[in-house]
Amino acid sequence: MARRIISAAVAAFLAILVLIVDFPPLYIVIISALSVVAVYEMLVATKYIKNKVLSVLSLCFVFLVPVVFIIENLRYNLPLICCFFLLFLFMIMIYKHERVSFEAVSLVGFVSICIPLSLSCLLFIKIISEEHGMFLMIFTLLVIWIGDAGAYFTGTLFGKHKMAPKISPKKSWEGFVGGLILSGLIGFAAPFVYEFIYEFRFDTAIETNKIFFAVTAVICSALGVVGDFSASLVKRQCAVKDFGNIMPGHGGVLDRFDSVLFAAPFMYQVLLFYFPIQVTYEYFAF
Repeated sequence: MARRIISAAVAAFLAILVLIVDFPPLYIVIISALSVVAVYEMLVATKYIKNKVLSVLSLCFVFLVPVVFIIENLRYNLPLICCFFLLFLFMIMIYKHERVSFEAVSLVGFVSICIPLSLSCLLFIKIISEEHGMFLMIFTLLVIWIGDAGAYFTGTLFGKHKMAPKISPKKSWEGFVGGLILSGLIGFAAPFVYEFIYEFRFDTAIETNKIFFAVTAVICSALGVVGDFSASLVKRQCAVKDFGNIMPGHGGVLDRFDSVLFAAPFMYQVLLFYFPIQVTYEYFAF
């Protein structure tokens, strides 16, 4: 457990440094790099990394997806870009049909599109509001990872009833409920803190929908569990313990961000329909 805590502390420190810098191109590079490493880990686990042509094409495409998302003229052509990518994969399958199976093309195409798209939703959450995007992005990651940590510690202390022992033996219903409760509490409390900080910094009072944040925090935490279980099932079927070893005690990038894959797209879509932060009044200095 000590290694897990130390690794998390180091990662949190580096994340804080990145957030302090607040340099948008840096975020694009980071999301692209995380996407490439995550897809690489999946290809290694499933053994499809051995096909050099497929893997190189996949990783190049994955690196470019977050960049495409940020460039507005390319963003709306993303479906067409994905179609061309899949077309190239199938052309490779036709040309090398004796060594490249449909199963390989399907998996490589699926993870190469879904993983970078999901992680890129963190960028979309950031740019959805020039003023509040940073808070919304941090909030999304915070409630997911706090829920994950809450489930881990609650399950360690009180876990007796296993959720799905054949998929993830250590996860319990007690831990699941503990994670949801902690995420909900953080989701309800974080807007109060943000209101205070924002008013102190910009002399502008804002009002946040605390119920919205609390509910979305619980849903994000639950979707994080779905992502975690999905990754655990893949690892079990591929007979690997972790997707990587970048973070001692946590595994690889995909081990750490599997809980983000479903939660971040959900949060982004919800924010498109309803924005939970409103300005109430501004202070004027005379």
